[in-house]
Amino acid sequence: MKNDLSKLIYSFLVLSLTLLLTSSCEEKLTDIDGNIYKTVKIGDQVWMAENLRVTRYNNGDPIETTNPANIDISDLVEPKFQWVFGGKEELAATYGRLYTWYAATDSRKICPEGWHVITDAEWAKLYNYFGGKSVAGGKLKEAGTVDWAHPNTDASNSSGFTALPGGGRGSNGAFGGINYYAAWWGTVEKDSLVAGYWHLYYNTSALKRTDFHKNSGFSIRCVRDL
Repeated sequence: MKNDLSKLIYSFLVLSLTLLLTSSCEEKLTDIDGNIYKTVKIGDQVWMAENLRVTRYNNGDPIETTNPANIDISDLVEPKFQWVFGGKEELAATYGRLYTWYAATDSRKICPEGWHVITDAEWAKLYNYFGGKSVAGGKLKEAGTVDWAHPNTDASNSSGFTALPGGGRGSNGAFGGINYYAAWWGTVEKDSLVAGYWHLYYNTSALKRTDFHKNSGFSIRCVRDL
């Protein structure tokens, strides 16, 4: 009986230590700037639970920005920029940064080592895990109306993804949508001018994909390489 109890206690300690180490590993994702991100395991994938806010590629090269933040870049060829919403640096910690599609897909890589920008196939895997595009959004959005505008339809964050409404930046320099929508670049381009992005709104539980001008600025989420 004593030996059985000792084995049970030992097994419990090993399991607890394994879970602790796994959790610690997932929670300590750091980018090249030293920013630390929360992560969440969904199915067989590990996702960032915050928007990216890095200002350098993995090789150390800076991701440029504009001065002023609202300058029109619609006529530029393949601009690779990042901004905080409205040029307000204090918003970066909560909502992350906004990037052009060209910065998001640059070969120098914008996600931390061992991670990558979410592909359309991975987005599909995510929304299917939560019952399809029409309902998955509510399970991805942070609950309540502290960050999201009312009514934040069906938001429960049961996924732990904690989607926040960081808004976006048009290629003409106009910032908009903070507190009303969350938008993230995908990796698929439709043609030389537009590419796909994924978005959630305050008044629906749906996750949707739309094509938009690559010179615009949207958030980025990364997923761990398998």
